[in-house]
Amino acid sequence: MCRYVGYGFCLYQFLKHPSLPFHFNFSPKDFPKLKNDAFLLACRGQETPHVPVWCMRQAGRYLPEFRESRAGKDFFATCRSPAACCELTLQPLRRFPFDAAIIFSDILVIPQAMGMDVQMVAGKGPTFPEPLKEPEDLLLLQSKVDVNKELDYVFKAITLTRHKLEGKVPLIGFTGAPWTLMAYMIEGGGSTTQSKAKRWLYRHPEASHQLLKMLTDIIVEYLLGQVAAGAQALQVFESHAGCLGPAEFQEFSLPYLRDIARKVKDQLKESGQDVPMIVFAKDGHYGLEDLSQSHYEVVGLDWTIDPRSARERTGGKVSLQGNMDPCALYAPKERIYEIVKKMLEGFGTRGYIANLGHGLYPDMDPENVGAFVEAVHAHSRHLLNLK
Repeated sequence: MCRYVGYGFCLYQFLKHPSLPFHFNFSPKDFPKLKNDAFLLACRGQETPHVPVWCMRQAGRYLPEFRESRAGKDFFATCRSPAACCELTLQPLRRFPFDAAIIFSDILVIPQAMGMDVQMVAGKGPTFPEPLKEPEDLLLLQSKVDVNKELDYVFKAITLTRHKLEGKVPLIGFTGAPWTLMAYMIEGGGSTTQSKAKRWLYRHPEASHQLLKMLTDIIVEYLLGQVAAGAQALQVFESHAGCLGPAEFQEFSLPYLRDIARKVKDQLKESGQDVPMIVFAKDGHYGLEDLSQSHYEVVGLDWTIDPRSARERTGGKVSLQGNMDPCALYAPKERIYEIVKKMLEGFGTRGYIANLGHGLYPDMDPENVGAFVEAVHAHSRHLLNLK
């Protein structure tokens, strides 16, 4: 249908009916020329005209147009619609001069691809009706996943979005890290303690490593597929790092984060590709030195780390991303500017990408998000002019 009546009509139909099949003539090649490469330059520690900025969950419920597009629709049905994901990814770019886009999707598409039922329950969040309980349950999972078949809707969304961005900014692909995905698969949803998942680490270490290895292999193929589809950078979210102690992080998280980066880069190198990778281990400040030596170009930081301390501890080995407290966006605009000014002075302007220390919250004022972006650009240009 799309090839005859145009993208606009198809997008309208998909936003109304995201379960409809999607047909389009976009291929993962001949993409529009990139016009703003500040984000990619910063990833590699090169000079930029300003400090680039984007926000985790920049395509989110704080935007009225996002809420309107998503109203009455199943979350994962939306994730499976390339046109809907494209539209949601583009929405914040129409409002704010972000320096990067991140594809709208969810980290839990991987457990779904492995055969687990995952539902987004209103007022509760992601829910697994039948979580993993004992090591024998690993036999119920698809250990060998054909990502091109099971996750092709993500790749199509990336390709479509890359074309529709028209080279305005780079497009980031992403995945959840093995430990974070394992925790969801065992806990059955969100948890403040991750006690069920950590029980596996202590009681079933061999089965834990088996599951983490299984997830790592799938994640590597998934990220490679995202790059083939058009992703220009990749972020790995270790959202539950803070529930691990240093010893557990060293055994059950860090080796797999390193494997992902190393294997993805080795395979991309064979085809002459160089795609920057970001690792974001929330609350994993104890592992900052190790993360800076884990084959990632960028280490993402939450707001619990002092910028100057982070620079010192990483020793200039990587670029840094973050780390304003998301709740600072509840402040008046004048206060936001002061917070941004202090943050930029701590990080410096080179090898730095401004972001929040976590995602945007649903009740945040879009005008304050705009003030954050404006403050980053304005103050970083001021600092660069002083040099």
